[in-house]
Amino acid sequence: MTDKKRTSYPKEKINILLLENISDLAVQNFKQAGYTSIKKITGALPEEELIKAVKDVHMLGIRSKSQITPAVLSAASKLQAIGCFCIGVNQVNLNKATEQGISVFNAPYSNTRSVAELVIGLSVMLIRRIPDKNKAAHEGKWMKDAKGSYELRGKTLGIIGYGNIGAQVSVLAEAFGMKVIFYDVVTRLPLGNAQARKSIKEVVSEADIITLHVPETAQTKNLISAAVIKHFKQGSILINYARGEVVDLNALSAALKSSQLSGAAIDVYPVEPEKNGDTFTTPLQNLPNVILTPHIGGSTEEAQANIGEDVSMKLINFLETGITTGSHTVPELALPLQEGAHRILHIHKNVPGVLSQINTQLSSHHINILGQYLKTNDEIGYVVLDVDKHLSKEAMELLKDIKETIKVRMLY
Repeated sequence: MTDKKRTSYPKEKINILLLENISDLAVQNFKQAGYTSIKKITGALPEEELIKAVKDVHMLGIRSKSQITPAVLSAASKLQAIGCFCIGVNQVNLNKATEQGISVFNAPYSNTRSVAELVIGLSVMLIRRIPDKNKAAHEGKWMKDAKGSYELRGKTLGIIGYGNIGAQVSVLAEAFGMKVIFYDVVTRLPLGNAQARKSIKEVVSEADIITLHVPETAQTKNLISAAVIKHFKQGSILINYARGEVVDLNALSAALKSSQLSGAAIDVYPVEPEKNGDTFTTPLQNLPNVILTPHIGGSTEEAQANIGEDVSMKLINFLETGITTGSHTVPELALPLQEGAHRILHIHKNVPGVLSQINTQLSSHHINILGQYLKTNDEIGYVVLDVDKHLSKEAMELLKDIKETIKVRMLY
């Protein structure tokens, strides 16, 4: 079986829409795989425009700004998969995507190094009070002074969220001679000499620099509140390159003004501008020893290339083989190719008896199943069937007639 014949639907008719200036490497991967109907847009689209744009789209690529709402998904009747070319998927309504059998992929690890390196760089800048000295130099003032400037060596770094990024920050920090402590809701194996703590309070009261690497959930909203900041070590530094809702920025502003904290670096905000050039405000503007960046923690050429490679290949593999490894909506299945057969994907509501119906329908029509794979989650079931080539079209029609069917697609 050649790549050109991997899908039953002509590749030139498969419409791919990429928003938010996704890496050209992703475009190259799609073209090399034989897909030619690719539209790339530099920015995000507002909901009304996006609803129109997705009407005939089979694969959609986005980053963090595009909001894939239930209304957008309802308009995307041909949509098979969404690729989030970033770490998170919170910009997609996953419940609606699951309901419609749309597979959602992302790249949770591809920009890990970019964020980790920047956190260490920010730690150096803030503990040396470089923002203040930089501002003074631009204003024509000479501030050659060691007061309030320190080395990282021997200081304690507190990490809240010891996942992929937090663990890499931990390794880099130890290379600088720092002591590392961390807290995570999940039990994690420490790397190097890092030590776990039992609570956030323990970490912030002991650490000289605190860095956050947690997801945005109901539990993490305002995780760093005025009540928590009271426990921060006097003169400590806070870095948030995680999610915008995690820190109460008004409380942080007050702590910086009172010198409870000596500095901060913030990259993410509860409300962010839609596009470059839009007005941006935050309570942290014009405060001393504060670094504000526009959500660029993972924005390096290397990271974008890694993300482009990772997500585009997940989308291609799903479209051509049915593999759903890494999907947040359709149950995960890693599948071998089956020569001499046609492969059919069946996504259905997860209710008892569907698999029995599938097998009964096919067997009653003497359709031989050469391979069958099943995985379910709370909402839907995903069955991949390799069937006799000569009877695959009949099998497709039989599967469409099953009441609980959401999507049926023949791959090859």
